[in-house]
Amino acid sequence: MRDLIDEEEKIVKEYEPELLQKVKKLLMMSKNGTLHVHALRLIRRELGLPEDFRDSILRTHSKDFRLVDLEIVELVDRNESLAKAEVEKWREKEYVDKWLSEFETSYAFPINFPTGFKIEGDYREKLKNWQRLPYLKPYESKEVLRVRTCGGIERFEKRAVGIIHELLSLTVEKMLEVDRLAHFRKDFAIEVNVCELLLKHPGIFYICTKGSTQTVFLREAYSKGCLALPNPIYVVRRKMLDLILLGHRNTRSLEDLEEIEEERNGSVFRTNVGGRRDGDWIVPILDSYDQNAFGSLGDINDSKQPFDGCESGRN
Repeated sequence: MRDLIDEEEKIVKEYEPELLQKVKKLLMMSKNGTLHVHALRLIRRELGLPEDFRDSILRTHSKDFRLVDLEIVELVDRNESLAKAEVEKWREKEYVDKWLSEFETSYAFPINFPTGFKIEGDYREKLKNWQRLPYLKPYESKEVLRVRTCGGIERFEKRAVGIIHELLSLTVEKMLEVDRLAHFRKDFAIEVNVCELLLKHPGIFYICTKGSTQTVFLREAYSKGCLALPNPIYVVRRKMLDLILLGHRNTRSLEDLEEIEEERNGSVFRTNVGGRRDGDWIVPILDSYDQNAFGSLGDINDSKQPFDGCESGRN
């Protein structure tokens, strides 16, 4: 395990230029070119940032970032070459491969409905219109959008979808806890109910609930419960998780064998009844995982129902 931890730290160090770009892109999406450091700290691991990112990235690269105070970081200068959302790559591919018009692809998103989702005629037409609806893209200049204008509310919500889509695209595993998105609402000017918005677009986002924690996944990024295009940080983290799960399974098997042996010897007894033994805290956590680590997410896109036309995902 120590070797894997060292390997992750090494990869993070090697990918520092890419991590710098991620932070810049997040700041470029913000309303005023600023973000709360606390919000970045909450999703540090999801972004792949080192634990000491405040010093190793924000302070070290003073030409790119300025710490306004203890909890606010500001972008010194915009880099317009970075002002391109990840979804644009998909749009370009759809435009070239399917010979679709710009009208069909310029503002569309990959749509892959969950298994059993029924696409009614009326819903299909509404979705086509929504896919074609222009909106203020994440890196475009922030202008005031009047919700009372034609399609104003829909455009406002679609902008929020675009920002969340881009934020998830910048994470290592294309996923975030829903509660942590709330810490970016003010900086990104997302003035809608985030949870309701995610549920409103099941073809784009997948929400997984574990206890009281809700996690949103970018549906297009997953195949059979795993990332379709894994990155080095994701790969080493999967190795860590597999190692933990292997140890857990071996421990449980050993406990079962010991209990059988005790029963044979007629010496089965219980101590600390009603209490908790050392190490018991980890069992409920690991019990929530299966052999595939993310096996419970297999229905993200195992049986896709791609939307016709440019709205279909990667088949």
